[in-house]
Amino acid sequence: MGMATAKHVIKRILMMLAGYLVAVLVGLIAVVAIYATLSALPNAPEYFGFAVVTPLAALVVPPLGMFIYFVTIVITGLQTLIFALIAEFFSLRNVLLHMLFGAAAAAGGFFLIWPTPTEDMNPERWADIGIIAAAGLVAGLIYWLIAGRDAGFRRPLSER
Repeated sequence: MGMATAKHVIKRILMMLAGYLVAVLVGLIAVVAIYATLSALPNAPEYFGFAVVTPLAALVVPPLGMFIYFVTIVITGLQTLIFALIAEFFSLRNVLLHMLFGAAAAAGGFFLIWPTPTEDMNPERWADIGIIAAAGLVAGLIYWLIAGRDAGFRRPLSER
């Protein structure tokens, strides 16, 4: 592997990391925005309003916010790494595919921390999964904007 190729791969890895860290932050903000929007709807479940207050506590108490950010990175990191490597190895640059990867990674992370078996979940929890997956769609879009548009460990012909 030549020096130029090694530099390109290192650049791609750094772009993947930066894209992931920013996407997680934006995804967490999207969760709050979605819950806030849904809590304003008529007949919205009461806990939607509570779900908006909890992130505000994370803003007021920065260590709590950093803890939530860290936990989110831990629970979504492995599946996101797998998706990012697939995109890089196969040079997948489709925005919808990255958004789908983001939704799948977010929902997968939600299932990792949910204490009850899927069969025992009440219907409101399925709404939570949909909200988390929607936030993952937003995070996938942000990742694509930062790192996914130029995905591919192999350098384009114009750089050679």
